[in-house]
Amino acid sequence: MAVGDRVEQFRALARQALTDLFDQREPFGRLALVQVLMLAGDTLVTISLAGSLFFSISPTEAKSKVLLYLLLTLAPFAVVSPLLGPLIDRSRGARRAMVVLSATGRAVLCPFMARDIHSLLLFPEAFLILVLSKVYLVTRGALVPEMVAEAATEGTRPAAGMTNSTKGFSAQLGYAGLNARLTLLGTLAGFVASVPGIAILKLAGAPGVLLFAACVFVGGAIAGMRLPVLRGRHREATTALGGVPPPKVSARRGDGSGTVDRDLARLQPIAHPEVLFGLSANALLRGVAGFFIFLLAFGLRREHAALWWYGLALGASGIGALIGLTLVPRLRQRLSEQQLLLGAIWLVSLAALIAAAWHTLLAQVFLALIIGISGAIGQPSFDALTQRYVAPAAQGRAFARFATRQQLVWVVGALIPVIIVFPLADGDVFIAVIAAVGGVFYLTSRRALRQRALPGNQERPEPA
Repeated sequence: MAVGDRVEQFRALARQALTDLFDQREPFGRLALVQVLMLAGDTLVTISLAGSLFFSISPTEAKSKVLLYLLLTLAPFAVVSPLLGPLIDRSRGARRAMVVLSATGRAVLCPFMARDIHSLLLFPEAFLILVLSKVYLVTRGALVPEMVAEAATEGTRPAAGMTNSTKGFSAQLGYAGLNARLTLLGTLAGFVASVPGIAILKLAGAPGVLLFAACVFVGGAIAGMRLPVLRGRHREATTALGGVPPPKVSARRGDGSGTVDRDLARLQPIAHPEVLFGLSANALLRGVAGFFIFLLAFGLRREHAALWWYGLALGASGIGALIGLTLVPRLRQRLSEQQLLLGAIWLVSLAALIAAAWHTLLAQVFLALIIGISGAIGQPSFDALTQRYVAPAAQGRAFARFATRQQLVWVVGALIPVIIVFPLADGDVFIAVIAAVGGVFYLTSRRALRQRALPGNQERPEPA
């Protein structure tokens, strides 16, 4: 596809996403505004901490601080998954309350972080910031079908980018496209926020950036209060939007007198085999991304490469994410979410082999670009599988559980190059092999699933 066509696709998706953002009459538009403010605030917090954990200290000290950082990124999920996941699903207004709590809590914590930027108190405060950030990300996944269902039950005009009917919208775009739009808005918000963030960092230091972030999170809390509480038929509306109702299994009563339907979600936490396989595939992509970030960071330091090479690779990864998000809605018109996940894995494997053979720093920038594209394709696709196959009332718990597992794989992937010394080329080969094995596992597992009878009246998975 020509570069001009890619640019036009990006412009079209960006226009649709911005239309969502500025149409505050629609529930999805209000969620889009929340997404922009939350991700802008997260970017500012990241900028305020940049350099203090890695590049401003010695390589030996860097490893210990990176290990602590990785533990901090994983620890919040120990809180979010078992405690807050069920709370998110407790009532119709709980999800909106979690969004407001997440933004308000971070707005309160940022000034304390600004005060303690050089103190050990920064770490527990950063931990709480991360917990609240994960609370929002988990809640957002459950809010996507809820906001669209709210528009459907209210009988309002379809959100921007929808066709004339909700059903037509689902067929053409689906949850994967909506997830991609939200992620694109968040990514763009991060880029935009980084400009004043870096300027403030130069003028007022990290405390000034954190105070600015607090103001952004206040805006996020106000926007969160405007999210509607779902009124009415959540299950029916979600099903009408292309969702799959919770699968049932038929079980014999003990007396043999007949059958009784049981919700499969009660018997199987992930609710559907497709979700389990999708989780494995997307977690692999997350693990590869974590591995590559720290492989490149430590590899460049060992080679005494200029710091701008790492910045160039991060920039390429961000550009790749934008490209991937642009491709998702169009690819989804032709391919299933499962096929998108598989394609993303194969793409990473092929790119890693090319980078290993190329064996230059520019090759690592290329690999960062491809990993960014693949991750941007994989996450919205997996989120769409969860939104389709998991019962609406259980999606908060499901997203919390899945986010925990994906973050665990990311941390494990990141730990490997921190603990073990990998030359860059060897690390690329490792990525290629792991991705290839993961792709084969995903493909063969889904084929085996298609060939065996599913319990009760479950639908067969879409073709691989």
